[in-house]
Amino acid sequence: MAADSREVKKTGQGENNVEQEKIKSNDRKQKDFPLENIIRDGGMMNIFRSIGCIGDSLTSGEFECIGPDGEKVWWDCYEYSWAKQIERITGIQMTNFSRGGLTAYQLYREADAGTSPVENLNHLFDTDNAKQGYILALGVNDIGWPDTFQAVYNGQIGNPQTDIDLDSYEKNAPTFAGYYAKIIQRLQSMQPEAKFFLLTMPTDFGSEEFCTVIEGIAEKLKNCFVVDLFHYAPPYDQDFQAKYFDGGHMNALGYLLSAHYIMTYIDWIIRHNVLDFRDVQYIGTDKRPSREGKF
Repeated sequence: MAADSREVKKTGQGENNVEQEKIKSNDRKQKDFPLENIIRDGGMMNIFRSIGCIGDSLTSGEFECIGPDGEKVWWDCYEYSWAKQIERITGIQMTNFSRGGLTAYQLYREADAGTSPVENLNHLFDTDNAKQGYILALGVNDIGWPDTFQAVYNGQIGNPQTDIDLDSYEKNAPTFAGYYAKIIQRLQSMQPEAKFFLLTMPTDFGSEEFCTVIEGIAEKLKNCFVVDLFHYAPPYDQDFQAKYFDGGHMNALGYLLSAHYIMTYIDWIIRHNVLDFRDVQYIGTDKRPSREGKF
């Protein structure tokens, strides 16, 4: 199900809308909002002991820099990724299933065939490598590059209501929505009670249409919750990027800030959906809650 984090009515789209909501979220007379109070210790996210992080360069901790020969280099530096930052802060085992340039389609194909240059990705679908939870942060390379979007998905972002086959993920439509859901469904077949946190892209990367698709996937599949950075993170405007970006990718400050945002939002989701998370300790074990009675 989708965690409905939108406590205020949307009155517009894009950056201005985000700024308006951010102002409201800082108004103490309003209800609390996902990123109203940034936490830096993980909060309720610490109930997890293992989480897989699935994404592209913004998940792999990629830096856009100049190499020793003066050429531009895109450097996947996992030690600086928000996933590794969360691991250092919380002690949760965060496994990074990402690399620069990936789309949902390409990630699924590489993981399925075991042909990725990143060894972790080759083991994403290993049954003995299943995690208690997963964070998915895909879409920039799928939607953001028109030529890729057309070539890979025939220009179809897709409709979760029609493109997802709940009986067989192999029958999902070949759209972005179909492949994104296929990743989740494949992992759910391995770990049925795992929790999934689906990130929308922040401003300057995302769109209302993309958010609608991610929300639709979360509503269609079980145990899925939306981390809505498009509507609730500060705008990734010129001032923000001057501080936290270098070129088209984040710097070390930006990845750490992303870790704080993600931890804070997941903490918020858990606190607002406690009954959905009360049995996390049993995920992946042969145990079940005592309230269910005898086996």
